[in-house]
Amino acid sequence: MTQKLNILVWNEGVHERNNDPATMADMYPDGMHGAIADALQRYYPDAAITTATLASPGFGLDEETLASTDVLLWWGHMAHDDVPDEVVERVQRHVLGGMGLVALHSAHFAKIFTKLLGTTCSLKWRNEGERELVWTVKPSHPIAAGVESPIVIPEQEMYGELFDIPDPDDLIFISSFTGGEVFRSGVTFSRGKGRIFYFSPGDQEYPVYHHPQVQRVLANGVGWVAQPQQHRQQPAVTNPARESFLA
Repeated sequence: MTQKLNILVWNEGVHERNNDPATMADMYPDGMHGAIADALQRYYPDAAITTATLASPGFGLDEETLASTDVLLWWGHMAHDDVPDEVVERVQRHVLGGMGLVALHSAHFAKIFTKLLGTTCSLKWRNEGERELVWTVKPSHPIAAGVESPIVIPEQEMYGELFDIPDPDDLIFISSFTGGEVFRSGVTFSRGKGRIFYFSPGDQEYPVYHHPQVQRVLANGVGWVAQPQQHRQQPAVTNPARESFLA
């Protein structure tokens, strides 16, 4: 993959500090965002890949940063409410204007995701370290290119239906779990000029982001949501018929 992109990997960074730091440091010595960034760099060696967390100045999501970002990857879990509404509105404006968004794991409950989708995005869950099989159901989609089916993840948090999201533009992956549950684990949406890819595998208690096939999915997702030539401008809301009448 040779696209020259500006990629920002954003992570709350809370689990790395508060949830068994020794275990987290063993799996993700540079944080989950660091592991994701390293994996993407191998796929996009010419890309400018940076990371940020809640503790970064401006939450890592200031106007200047977002204006130069082609793709934002967002990992969230326990600190959704700590992201100020004005920051969420800023990110939403850039997504609507053409910035790509890859929402990871519990980012289904992130303010930016629920704001863009307009539903609760609730789901069933259980965390007992069960095996997850990620099945490709739309192999023709670019995000599925070169991905094994199924991806076998030995231990993972279970997410199950009903997943309260709008009908996705593309349903690419469906996961099944040891307990019999299924989940739409890889879906896409379009909002304004922006593209969104949601991918659920990636709980903080397991080394999922070191899985080569998961890394491939993330790299493919970045490539698909990226639109580096897109003129960044939020679509205008107009009424041509009324404007013509008034003229």
